[in-house]
Amino acid sequence: MSPLVSGTWSPVDQDRARGKAAREALPRSAQGRFSTPDRSPVSILEEQHASRLAHLVPVRVGRMVQTPFAFFRGAAAVMAGDLSLEATSGHQVVACGDAHLANFGLYASPERRLVFDLNDFDEVFPAPWEWDVKRLAASIWLSGRNSGHSEEQCQTAAEASARGYRVAMRRLFEGTAAERYYFHVDMDVLMATMSSGRLSRKNILEKDVEKAKRRTSEQVLAKMTTETVQGERRIVDQWPLVYHPETTTLDRVSALFDQYRDSLRADTAVLVSQYRLVDVALRVVGVGSVGTRCWVILMLGPSEEPLFLQAKEVQRSVLESHGGSRPSSDVVRLLTSFGQGYRTVAGQRIMQAQSDPFLGWVGNAVEADGQPRDYFVRQFRDMKGSFAVDQLGPGALADYAQLCGGVLARAHSQTPGTAFIAGYLGRSELFEKALAGWARHYADQTEKDHAELARAVRAGRLDAESGI
Repeated sequence: MSPLVSGTWSPVDQDRARGKAAREALPRSAQGRFSTPDRSPVSILEEQHASRLAHLVPVRVGRMVQTPFAFFRGAAAVMAGDLSLEATSGHQVVACGDAHLANFGLYASPERRLVFDLNDFDEVFPAPWEWDVKRLAASIWLSGRNSGHSEEQCQTAAEASARGYRVAMRRLFEGTAAERYYFHVDMDVLMATMSSGRLSRKNILEKDVEKAKRRTSEQVLAKMTTETVQGERRIVDQWPLVYHPETTTLDRVSALFDQYRDSLRADTAVLVSQYRLVDVALRVVGVGSVGTRCWVILMLGPSEEPLFLQAKEVQRSVLESHGGSRPSSDVVRLLTSFGQGYRTVAGQRIMQAQSDPFLGWVGNAVEADGQPRDYFVRQFRDMKGSFAVDQLGPGALADYAQLCGGVLARAHSQTPGTAFIAGYLGRSELFEKALAGWARHYADQTEKDHAELARAVRAGRLDAESGI
């Protein structure tokens, strides 16, 4: 029997009932319908390149042209437009916008414990919940193909991600809002998952965990810096991946730090105030982010201890700019209130179980070219790590995919009213079967898009630099 509040259904039960009713308008089996898009992926990428550092665009193209999975990682804007053509059940969440398989990983909690969660929020924005789940499932199918898995094995893994999402969503809404908020996947949970099935026979994950633990500011100091003849630490240039722009000065960056500190909690702001700014350099990151401005900032504390921060440029989310998504409630509309840096930080704090205490933002930072830009700031390489998904066998990929699906459900469950999704998905396997079918179609589409990009490179329409 459903719990009652003043003689009526509780809000959670009302939301769940609305989700069940939504099956009439969009049956779960219909989630497998794929609408072939009519667009040019190359034109969409060229549109994005207009606002990026021109000398780094060939690096981005070179990374994307390597494999269909690499193309997919950089083509969040392309997929956002494609998803806007798909029917949805009618509920919005604070969505990651780029929830592909490689954007889950490890990082340190404020208590210095490793946790596993989503770790990329450049595209976070209110959107239909299906969009994140479909991007995850499609990435799993492409990753499986990239690793030489059979189509049946890819289907098993894609279904596992949707099953993990469905089961976790149901269990999360068997608890309270506070229990959903506090739930997180720490090393105990992760290791229990690994030891309970096929992941236990893979030492890949154990190696990645140990690698993440070693990634500290002290390690970065040794790898990325040198000592000048005056005895000062400086970040070493490694063109074009790391370099010092001539137009950047420490005084300009220091002036922006006041705004960054104002965005922090009081305790972290006081901590940061004890460090002095020593050096700053541009650094190329990722696949999709190549060409956006990403700064590595070296600071030294009272005992000359290092603290590395990363300030990353953020533009409008592709869910808005290419997907046409619009906030449908006051809660999710809050994300868009104070600029793109705030959007990214607020979205990350909502979706992650535990977030970096140094997470903050800078809005309308006017740079040497006179253009205002928004940034979010976080620690750089502080016990951060991702798993080598391309080395996972078919069974391990399915187990890992199910774990990612459950983590995504936890992130979505933080949006009010999301018991709707638990009601819509129910207890049957209809949704995961349909979603896997859709993922296969989108993997096929991505391979066609990747081939179009390769043709554009061969024809000289786009320049590509490989091996960088």
